[in-house]
Amino acid sequence: MKEQPARSLVLASEALSLLLRNDRKMVARVEASRQVGVPVHVPTLTIVEAVHGKTDLTRLKWVLSRVRVEPAGQEDSLTAVELLQYADGLHGHKHAIDALVTALALRVPAPVVILTPDRDDWARPCESRVIIKEV
Repeated sequence: MKEQPARSLVLASEALSLLLRNDRKMVARVEASRQVGVPVHVPTLTIVEAVHGKTDLTRLKWVLSRVRVEPAGQEDSLTAVELLQYADGLHGHKHAIDALVTALALRVPAPVVILTPDRDDWARPCESRVIIKEV
């Protein structure tokens, strides 16, 4: 069965970090999505996780101006808790932000692509609505 084109792209922290570092592949992926009208979503907590002391704040602000920064509210938090419970063995202390990234992906128009290095953690709870691609 052929994979449907994505209607949304969600960046986990490593994907955002690569974008901030001007990684060619990540820049190309994000630009390709934007050019075909696929919105690029970044959860607010991902921003905090992706930056470090040497992050160029001017570049950060510019990158964020080109994506949809999404707050995590109570609904996303409760969905994240359910995802953690479903995923057996994942704890909020270590996986909270990843769970919120996945919760966001479950509320934006599907099919959704999440760019993350943590493919195995979230493939099962997302089923077919979310396509997880490794960065």
